[in-house]
Amino acid sequence: MGLLALNRLIYMRRDRRRRPIQGPNGLVNSAAKRKESPCPRDGNSRSEKILRYSGTSLPEDIWHHIHSLLPLRDAARVACVSHSFQRSWKRYPSLTITSETLGLENEMSSAKVSVVLANRTNHILGNHSGEGIKALELQINDFPIFTASSDVDRWLRVALRAGIEKLDLRLCLHSRDADVYNFPYPLFLNGSGKSIQDLHLRNCAFRPTAGLGCLTSLTSLSLWYVHITGDELRCLLSSSVALVKLTLVSCNELIFLEIPSLLQRLSHLVVRDCESLEVIEIRTPNLYSFRCDAALVRLSLGDSLQNFKFFHSSWDVFHYACKNLPHMVPNLEALDIFSPYVSDSLVVPGKFLQLRRLCIGFISPDYDYLSLVPFLDACPSLETFTLYVEPDAIEEQSVLGDSCHDDLRRVQGHLHRNIKEVRIIGFCSAKSLVELTCHILENAESLQRLTLDTLYNGGGGLCSYGKNATKCLWMSRGMIVEAHKALSSVERYIVGKVPSSVELKVVEPCSRCNPLEI
Repeated sequence: MGLLALNRLIYMRRDRRRRPIQGPNGLVNSAAKRKESPCPRDGNSRSEKILRYSGTSLPEDIWHHIHSLLPLRDAARVACVSHSFQRSWKRYPSLTITSETLGLENEMSSAKVSVVLANRTNHILGNHSGEGIKALELQINDFPIFTASSDVDRWLRVALRAGIEKLDLRLCLHSRDADVYNFPYPLFLNGSGKSIQDLHLRNCAFRPTAGLGCLTSLTSLSLWYVHITGDELRCLLSSSVALVKLTLVSCNELIFLEIPSLLQRLSHLVVRDCESLEVIEIRTPNLYSFRCDAALVRLSLGDSLQNFKFFHSSWDVFHYACKNLPHMVPNLEALDIFSPYVSDSLVVPGKFLQLRRLCIGFISPDYDYLSLVPFLDACPSLETFTLYVEPDAIEEQSVLGDSCHDDLRRVQGHLHRNIKEVRIIGFCSAKSLVELTCHILENAESLQRLTLDTLYNGGGGLCSYGKNATKCLWMSRGMIVEAHKALSSVERYIVGKVPSSVELKVVEPCSRCNPLEI
């Protein structure tokens, strides 16, 4: 609800007061006639003042609820309308204080935005009683140049009262060497820790001690660029028995990450770019989804894991997954692997018996894509297979080259009985990629749909037209030429192998945004 809806409500109530009163016979009461007389009145007359909206007979808790539905800026404005709204503002439940929600203009300099943001934050929280706050999102620009740690402490002291459910504190550091804000975790000990459910911290230090044991309602914890050690995180997790989702991004003091068994409800875990991390040991019994982007020395996962996203940019996680995951996570149903370093010698010692969805992406200039066949063979239940390729990084010879002729390789003895859908994003004319596609068409008995997308972004081939038209992502001349070579290879080698029961979709560059003739 915005100001427009609120004004409409006030107008309707005022209109009811001005409506003529009818008697039993349907005639307008004479007093009402006099009140609604069409005679002109002076704007300062007593009768005109009577018609002005001077309040409401609604209970104050209803007005408080209406006020809570307004966006922050509108809620602050209507606080000037009446004493009821002014009292309601002091208990406004959801404070999202960012440069965007405060309407700071884009053309303002970064320094000016930071100063205004700090001043308005001080004003808003200075006029709030702290009662009734359910959520606080606070984004401070250029910390600590224009905002002192004592100011943030004071603002958090206002907000962190018993009853708060969500806290999102995002500090944007002025420079890499800026002083780090130490989050005052003792504030959770005053009763607010028992009610908080969602905690997001960014660019600060969090140093809980063994005395912190009050976060019994916390279900989502997200730490970005937070200075916290493994022991401190273990202390924090030991008090968060209701935790469902844990996200750790660029927490570079972590070396050993242990997820304890007492987190019985934890189902989603994300670990990204923690540069010092050497070991992840997961003991929680009900982890369902895990995304990992870390240079690991040792990885120990629970048997319950069903969805695993494995990313890294400095070592071959693809072969690590092939070798270790079948016995490490036997109940895995969905696997996403992205790695730039892949060797052709693929060995899969076990079977992914439960795996139904597989997504693979890597940047390897001369990778033999036909060597993926043993991996597909190790997934007897696989239904959906997605392969991401970066065409402009491939150095393999095109299947259309003079030396290739028509002698495509074939791999015998591998049937993929349950694969129903295959998508190759970034499809190009590399010979081994065409060979893999032909192999799937010949050996996937249940195949229903094959998508060959010549665009690496996988966003579809055509831009939108009309009032809100958008352009496709830009493609270099080389990428456009390769995409058209891929289309030629589809026409020459693949179309004739597609059974009538299989739907073939080929996505080509947009002729409007990325024409071949440039």
